Amino acid sequence: MKPEDLKLVVKEKYGQIAQQSKIQVQSSCCASSGCCGELEFSMIGDEYQNIKGYNPDADLGLGCGIPTEFAQIKMGDTVIDLGSGAGNDCFVARALVGETGKVIGIDMTKAMIEKARENAKKLNYTNVEFRLGDIEKMPVTANKADVIISNCVLNLVPDKQKAFSEIFRVLKPGGHLSVSDVVLKGELPDKIKHAAAMYAGCVSGAMQKDEYLNVISESGLLNIKVQKEKVINIPDEVLLNYLNQQEIDEFKKSGTGIFSITVYAEKTVNCGCDCNC
Repeated sequence: MKPEDLKLVVKEKYGQIAQQSKIQVQSSCCASSGCCGELEFSMIGDEYQNIKGYNPDADLGLGCGIPTEFAQIKMGDTVIDLGSGAGNDCFVARALVGETGKVIGIDMTKAMIEKARENAKKLNYTNVEFRLGDIEKMPVTANKADVIISNCVLNLVPDKQKAFSEIFRVLKPGGHLSVSDVVLKGELPDKIKHAAAMYAGCVSGAMQKDEYLNVISESGLLNIKVQKEKVINIPDEVLLNYLNQQEIDEFKKSGTGIFSITVYAEKTVNCGCDCNC
């Protein structure tokens, strides 16, 4: 599929999700033919319930980690969340930046932006805003963010090099990112790789882990660290939408691994020397 077609698939699917509650997403979606593929992975995220700032109305269960866990967010920081959805990670970040900080959520799905704004209004947050925009061309000025976070979204971006270049542009010198994402070790079967629903589900668009980290490095970010990594196991009932049982058995024996990772990286201060300080 062409990049513009992939974006349309993602917009359509996540627009549908924005109209549902988390319970509907987890219990009914995969029983239907309309949105199965992206939502069966709601089980790969981590539990937010005991995290300060968590708001269940904003949690649609679509993440694959908790990027704020390792983001070193401080009071007064400006934080940008890429693919902010209904605002879940933005509200957690807001609890960390306090009244003196600012949180900006960016999402390309209009229905998600509307839902996030409704949630922020209910919470009476005046320092959290949501902007409709593309991660490959963010509606944000350069050197704006102290911290950039993202949760299982960058693998949905067709041009990941451009996305990380934009992250570098928008980060302040001395700022850093903390992103949770899905990556691969080994090759997916073609039937999964080319399935639009599996792309929207953060799987077929995932990069090889080493390639993903290399793209971050090529953007100019330094001190790259994988802070957390865990295996994602796709249930057989999901795989059966794309593979027969023999192909599933071969896939499991192939050694291919699908992982959720949380990555940290910095935009270092340019002091004019060669020390990357």
